[in-house]
Amino acid sequence: MTRAVYPGSFDPVTLGHMDIIRRASRVVDELVIGVLINRDKNPLFTVEERVEMLQESVKELKNVSVKTFDGRTVDFARANQAQIIRGLRAITDFEYELQMAQTNRILDPTIDTMFFTTSLRYAYLSSTIVKEVAHYDNTDISKFVNPCVAARLKEKLGS
Repeated sequence: MTRAVYPGSFDPVTLGHMDIIRRASRVVDELVIGVLINRDKNPLFTVEERVEMLQESVKELKNVSVKTFDGRTVDFARANQAQIIRGLRAITDFEYELQMAQTNRILDPTIDTMFFTTSLRYAYLSSTIVKEVAHYDNTDISKFVNPCVAARLKEKLGS
């Protein structure tokens, strides 16, 4: 059985994330989405809210589950007896992700990182951009996030 983890903050989960999740779920037997609890960041959504939005977004994908984790991705992968999935939007992502993959490989030689390039239609998209756009009243964000996430953003931002 091939198991992989797809770690991230997912604040909030975007259609770009969903593109990677759907494609990765077709390549592995089991995909665990790891929602990072990062005490150095000040997320818009609580970890519980992010998990709920992800669970709603992936409910039709039977081989996908959602968990939280704190600490290093390589440790989360090891605890789940899994490989690592990462998404790449641009060359700047690649440089950072390659460095992390190589570091993780040294920390645990049994764990590989698989890279998925984001579909061109989502190459520009990030959670930061979604939050920025969503701050404006009457902005249609349906091109960026699932309806359940759009509703949560409206509720959270009061727009």
